[in-house]
Amino acid sequence: MLPSDPILDNPFLSFGNGFPPWDCPDLFPAVETPPRPLDSSSGSDGPNPNQDNPSNSNSSLTSSDLNQASPVVDERKQRRMISNRESARRSRMRKQKHLENLRNQVNRLRVENRDLTNRLRLLLCYVQRLQIDNDLMRSEHVKLRQKLSEICHVLLLQQQLHQQHGHATT
Repeated sequence: MLPSDPILDNPFLSFGNGFPPWDCPDLFPAVETPPRPLDSSSGSDGPNPNQDNPSNSNSSLTSSDLNQASPVVDERKQRRMISNRESARRSRMRKQKHLENLRNQVNRLRVENRDLTNRLRLLLCYVQRLQIDNDLMRSEHVKLRQKLSEICHVLLLQQQLHQQHGHATT
């Protein structure tokens, strides 16, 4: 069996002292450190790649703690990644549904707009027809008033003539 490379097995060794960032409260004071797993069976079954690592000799973590924390961290990462994917999928579904609703609304509004435009055109044609009829009636009204005025004038003249002939014969 090939010996495992400690740098490849623990991605957090590049932090200089071998501690993951959540074990350094002085570096990240606003972040609470998560509780460490108590069950030793959650660690890996393979050889411990950090046993001979001198960078861990002054630390409070033992190499078995790092070995146990890594699968827990990987499991958390995996769960978080799955959760994020599901959340993104739900978000895409909501966005797609919202977009479909907007498209339906646009179609309904277009149909309503077309119907209202047609109704407006009909009403404008009706109004125009009424205006033409109204103008014709006003013109006819003026002509009829003029005729009535002329007839009244003729009647007055006839009445005056008749009165003059009636006085002349007496």
